Amino acid sequence: MAGIGFELRKILQRDSLLSLIQAYVYAGIISSGAWMLSIFGIFIIGIFSIAEVVPDYLVTQFQVSVTYLVAMSLCLTGFAQLAFTRFTADRIFEKKEEVILPNFNGLILCTTLASGGLGLLAAFTLFPQQDLLYRILMLSGFVVMSNIWISTIFLSGMKHYKSILAMFAVGYSLTVIFALLLRPFGLDGLLGGFILGQFILLVGMLILIFYYYPSSHFIRFKKKKKKYLYMTLVMVGFFYNFGIWIDKFIFWINHDTSIPVIGVLRASPIYDIPIFMSYICIVPGMAIFLMRMETEFVDYYHRYYDAVRSGGTLEYMENMRYEMIKTIRRGIFQIINIQIIVALAALILGDFVLPWLGISTLYLPLLFVNLISVGLQVVFLSLLNVFFYLDRRWITLLLTGLFVLLNGAFTVVTLWLGPVFYGYGFAVALMCVVMLGFYLLDRVFESLEYYTFMLQKY
Repeated sequence: MAGIGFELRKILQRDSLLSLIQAYVYAGIISSGAWMLSIFGIFIIGIFSIAEVVPDYLVTQFQVSVTYLVAMSLCLTGFAQLAFTRFTADRIFEKKEEVILPNFNGLILCTTLASGGLGLLAAFTLFPQQDLLYRILMLSGFVVMSNIWISTIFLSGMKHYKSILAMFAVGYSLTVIFALLLRPFGLDGLLGGFILGQFILLVGMLILIFYYYPSSHFIRFKKKKKKYLYMTLVMVGFFYNFGIWIDKFIFWINHDTSIPVIGVLRASPIYDIPIFMSYICIVPGMAIFLMRMETEFVDYYHRYYDAVRSGGTLEYMENMRYEMIKTIRRGIFQIINIQIIVALAALILGDFVLPWLGISTLYLPLLFVNLISVGLQVVFLSLLNVFFYLDRRWITLLLTGLFVLLNGAFTVVTLWLGPVFYGYGFAVALMCVVMLGFYLLDRVFESLEYYTFMLQKY
């Protein structure tokens, strides 16, 4: 679990204010660069297509179609993301790198078949009024994006952050170019250009994977064997992705908070715009998260378990445990502080910035709530990451499963209470699981030596 931490520590060794700033900027780019490129790529396509694509509502149909492709492909591939990352990490630890690529190919085949089957069913049942080309493009996009998430999580797990960022930069640059070139063909042109760019992105990532992990076998399904399949991670991956999207799905399904866009696809302008803007402001929190986790925490984590393996003293291990706790506390407090500052800045500057962007200031209260929510989401992600390091998979399953239930239930309650309470369901659900996560993490660290020595299987 090193990788990016080496790069960050190398920058910090210069021991200057400039090197500290460089490290945080680097961490922000690495942690958020890929999805920021995705967001801005779709945004740029929309901005430059409004005057060219007639009627202009086709641009909205394009953006909503892509949003659904992203959401549904993430939820589908969530079942495999964490489980396959763990499988790969275990094989590297066992010095069996030759089995990684064949099993990755097997997972890609399963993902293609699953996304293709579901996409085919949706394309020809949910869009009765749309032309055949649109249906084929949506089907193709769903398959391509599902495989992109599998490839991205695989490269992320192997710490090839720079490669991912470079591929996303090239892929989304081509996506924007192709979509703009094909915009005279309306919705099908925009969607076709987007999917062509995504396909090139996928091919580039697959080339990198084949380069980094050569093998004499092309395909295997060893991961399906029970001893290699962590069902807790299978469900955690799905619950986390579904939990992030369930409040959006509820707002889209509810006819009082959404509008029809194309086929069965609906959008909720009252909720989508503020949540979109709030996720742009998550970069500072993500930079702190990556800095703290991949430099200080990982360092003390390795020292603790190196002492366990090499017969270190109990006093030394207790000191390392205490340093891990201090690092987590500092990191979480810094994340909370920076996201509060971002939220307050948005509240102060919103009256000036939103009109300049052509957005009504009526969105400002909901934007403020969503900024708090995404800040809590980074804290939640930090807690999950610590539990993953400590291999407390049942705790992560409890937290993510509870997150799905609470986010769905509280969002429904806020819809019943009225517009003043919109967004609070997401925020309160995250607050509940974060507080529970703090409590469970405290219990785990109190008994860390016991778990380390007494519960091992020999």
